[in-house]
Amino acid sequence: MAIVLMYNDHTGRMERYESGLQDSMPYNTGHTLTVGEFKGSSCSNVLWSNRAAMESWNVTRSAFGRPIPLGYAFKRIWEGGHGAQSQHYAGVSFDAGQSLTGAWRNELRDTAIRLGVWGYVEPAYLTPTWVHFDKRAPNPACATGGYPRVLMGSKNTYVLVLQDALNALGHTTHGLDGIFGNNTRGAVLRFQADNGLIVDGIAGCQTWRRLVDRALGIGQTDTVVYTC
Repeated sequence: MAIVLMYNDHTGRMERYESGLQDSMPYNTGHTLTVGEFKGSSCSNVLWSNRAAMESWNVTRSAFGRPIPLGYAFKRIWEGGHGAQSQHYAGVSFDAGQSLTGAWRNELRDTAIRLGVWGYVEPAYLTPTWVHFDKRAPNPACATGGYPRVLMGSKNTYVLVLQDALNALGHTTHGLDGIFGNNTRGAVLRFQADNGLIVDGIAGCQTWRRLVDRALGIGQTDTVVYTC
């Protein structure tokens, strides 16, 4: 069994599901993306994504008209495996088509671009042996891209990344729920004070950069919430 935390972009709420690995991801239609496929190589039985990413997958799968083999989707930030501020840690990114022929990969990439339902589709010269598409949030906190600014009252999968990283580093948020409340703000304030950052309780560009640099790929610590 796995716990799937899902941000519902339609209602603005975080939702919680308990699902088997062979069950469809919440909001997936046609059983084209199972919880196990989304989990992939992650050791965690707690996963997260958002409804918008699932709906973009549904549209792409329908338009492509055939199965989309999925190589990598979800990872938790302390597991590593992807670059800084990767959308995989937010659960909205898919690396697919590794087992397809080059021609089919090109068609999948062209389909994803043509549909316009993704925030980003990586060009072929960067991912020649797979297709990367993600439903990233607009307006990143850093001019170079990455995660959006999150603060008191925010609800989304980026708050989950923030909470996960803070907990891994020992700045407890007293949970992992994707809701930026007083406990999460307090953890951000402590992290900022300990790292010589502006202490404002907001995860902006510099806070994200320092947090990701410290937490990325460090492995499971004693303070991680929902361990493997």
